[in-house]
Amino acid sequence: ASAAGVSRYDDAVRSLLLFRDDVGDAWESTVADDPGFTLGHVGRAYVRCLSSEAPDAAEAREIVASLEASGLTDRERRHVDAARAYATGDLHGAGDRLAALSVEYPRDVLALAVGHQLDFFCGDATGLRDRPGGVLRAWDAQHPLYGFVLGMHAFGLEESNLYPQAEMVGMRALDAEPRDVWALHAVVHVHEMQARIDAGLRFMEERRANWSTGNFFVVHNAWHEALFRSDIGDIEGALAIYDTTLHNTESAKVALEMLDATALLWRLHLDGIDVGDRWTPLADAWADKTEDESWYVFNDMHAVMAYVGAGRLAHARSLLSRLHEYTNEPRSDVTNAVMTAEVGLPVCEAILAFGQARYADTVAELHPIRRRVHRFGGSNAQRDAVARTLLEAAIRNRNGSLANALISERLALEEASPYNRRQLARIVGIGGVDDARRLAATTV
Repeated sequence: ASAAGVSRYDDAVRSLLLFRDDVGDAWESTVADDPGFTLGHVGRAYVRCLSSEAPDAAEAREIVASLEASGLTDRERRHVDAARAYATGDLHGAGDRLAALSVEYPRDVLALAVGHQLDFFCGDATGLRDRPGGVLRAWDAQHPLYGFVLGMHAFGLEESNLYPQAEMVGMRALDAEPRDVWALHAVVHVHEMQARIDAGLRFMEERRANWSTGNFFVVHNAWHEALFRSDIGDIEGALAIYDTTLHNTESAKVALEMLDATALLWRLHLDGIDVGDRWTPLADAWADKTEDESWYVFNDMHAVMAYVGAGRLAHARSLLSRLHEYTNEPRSDVTNAVMTAEVGLPVCEAILAFGQARYADTVAELHPIRRRVHRFGGSNAQRDAVARTLLEAAIRNRNGSLANALISERLALEEASPYNRRQLARIVGIGGVDDARRLAATTV
C-alpha cells in the first residue's frame, strides 16, 4: 500500500476500536487509492461480518473471493483465511485462525479485536478473557492502542465473573482512552452484575459525553442505563431511554441495536408492564430482517420476542418453521447451524410457548439447556432474558420448588438485586413455602 493507504489503515483500525460511526467509510478509504491493499479489503470484510446480518456476510464473501491468493505475506494470508472462514459462517474456525495469528503477531490489534468479537458472538467467556490476556506482555504500556487491549481484557474478566479485576483493568483502560466505549461497557457490566445500580448510574452520567454520541455502541450502553432504571422500578425513565435512543422512527434498524430494544421490552413484558404500542414498530423492523437467510440465531431469538410481544404469533411460528428447516441438514462447519440446533431453537420455542401461556412447555424447553445457553452468544447480562423467562414461567406455572431453586441460585450471585428480591417475595406462597421463607430470612 501507499503511505497514504497505510495511514488510512491505521485510522480505520482506531475507528474500529472506538466503534466510531464512520468505521465503514474508514475501511472503504483504505483501498480507494490502493485497490491491491489486501489488509484493507480484509478489514472491509470483517466489518461486514461484525454486523451479524446475512446480507452483509454475503458482501464479505464477495470481497474475500476477489482477493489474490498469491504474493501474500504470512500475516496477510492468515487474515484472508480467517476472513473467509468468518464470511462463510465458520465463526469458531475464524476465531481459531485469529488466535493462532495473535500467537505469532501479538501486536496485530485487528486480529485481536475481531477475534475478541468472535468470542463474544460465540459466548466464549474464557476466550474473551484469555485472547487479550495472552498478548498483554507483548505490548508497551505507552503504546497509543494499549488501553484498548486492556478494555478487551476487562470485558473478558467480567464475563468470567472476576469483577474486582475487571473493574480495575477497565478503569486503567479508560484512563488511557476515555472514549473507549467497550472498556466503559465492561465496567458498567460489573456494576450490573453486582447490583450496584446507583453507582452504575452515576458512573454512566459522569462519563456521558464520552459514550453517548458518535459511536455504534450508543444504543447498547443506553440499554444498560435503561436496565439500571427498570431494575429499581423507574419504568418511566427506562421507557424514556427507549424512546429517545433504543428505538424510534429515526433508528437505523440494524439487528445489533434492535436486539437491545427488544431485550428491554421483553424484561418489562415478563414483569407484566404495559409498554403501549412500542412492540408494533419493533416487530415491523424485525419482519424485514427475518426474511433473510439465518445467520445468527441470537438475533432470531429477539425477533421471536418482538413478535410475541406484538401479539404476532403467526410471525413467530413462521420464523420457528424456518429455523426447523434450517437445522434439518446438519452443517458442523456453520457455527450458527450448531447454535440453532443446540440452543437457539429450543429458546425460540420456549418464548413462543410463553406467549401462548404454555408455561409448563416453556419450562420444559429451557430448563434442560440452561447450563449451555451461553453457546449461542451474547453476554451474561443479555442472556439473563432467557433465565428470567424460565423463572417467570416457573412462577406462573406455580412450580414452587423449581422457582425457589432458581431464585436461590440468583440470590447466591446477586443478593442485592432488586429484581431477585421481588421474585423471592412472589415465590413465597406458590409452593415450596417453607424453603422460600427460610431463603427470605437468610437474605434480609
